[in-house]
Amino acid sequence: MLRELKEEVLEANLLLVKEGLVRLTWGNVSGFDRASGLFVIKPSGVAYEDLTVESLVVLDLEGVVVEGSLRPSSDTATHRILYREFPGIGGVTHTHSVRATMFSQAGRELPCYGTTHADHFYGTVPVVRELTAEEVAEDYETNTGRAIVERFRELGLDPLAMPACFQKYHAPFTWGKSALESVKNSVALEVCAEMAMGMWQLQPETAPLPGHLLDKHYLRKHGPGAYYGQGGK
Repeated sequence: MLRELKEEVLEANLLLVKEGLVRLTWGNVSGFDRASGLFVIKPSGVAYEDLTVESLVVLDLEGVVVEGSLRPSSDTATHRILYREFPGIGGVTHTHSVRATMFSQAGRELPCYGTTHADHFYGTVPVVRELTAEEVAEDYETNTGRAIVERFRELGLDPLAMPACFQKYHAPFTWGKSALESVKNSVALEVCAEMAMGMWQLQPETAPLPGHLLDKHYLRKHGPGAYYGQGGK
């Protein structure tokens, strides 16, 4: 079932290790097949070197396991909510990458300070509020997803234009049109966080990127007028 998607999700999870975004088993990637309404995710607590296509878990958007003998990632419910509420996304990545997690634990948003950031994120990467004691007790992972959706609706953000957030006290989540794209956004988020932290040491009062440069760099890679790369040739 969903062999091609499973292969991509396996590749995406292994890419987390290659890119230095995870330690131990602190992370997971999933991929969603909208035609079937099913998604594939890493099993909980399994070391990356032990992952195989056969070990991945397939679920529906109600969280019911359709295929797989292992327990799915403990973050599965968060992925499920994001797929349900963010039309157009096809992959979700969760890591505890060091610098992006620093932003999450500090509850600090990441303004766009340069064109590297603008190439991937259309503006300030937001912070999602911490969960209440009641939300944690009720259903921690589901309510994490709900809090992310709530924050994006509060800010009027397009999740495809802003494919990342910092969950306060926790860690970052990113997403994209595919599992591999969601990992690439995690790589970009970690690098942009590192750049910002270094920039604050060099020049703490630096202003965010002017709007005309933000628009140029984001829109030349995304949207109907995009001309970066070899697409369409």
